[in-house]
Amino acid sequence: MAMADDALLSIEVACALPHKQTLRSFRLPAGVTARAAVMQSGLQSVYPAIDFGSCPIGVFGRVVADDHALRDGDRVEVYRPLVNEPRDARRKLAAKGATMGTKP
Repeated sequence: MAMADDALLSIEVACALPHKQTLRSFRLPAGVTARAAVMQSGLQSVYPAIDFGSCPIGVFGRVVADDHALRDGDRVEVYRPLVNEPRDARRKLAAKGATMGTKP
């Protein structure tokens, strides 16, 4: 049985590294969750070093839970781990008498 076209959502999944960015657009059934969209994006083969099953994800810049129900036109973003925790970086700079944006 074919699904009605209006029962499909237009979804984008975005993932980026400093040297490479990928945006995939596709249609998924209504009620799909953010994590399910990420897992169905096929980006695992493009970014094998990222754990797509547990990495943080968001919709339009706002972190969401795995079970967040998507709406038509949503862009799901895959967030990679921070290289430096900003609070730790500020503490290290402060210990040297410097601030963010200045050289120690």
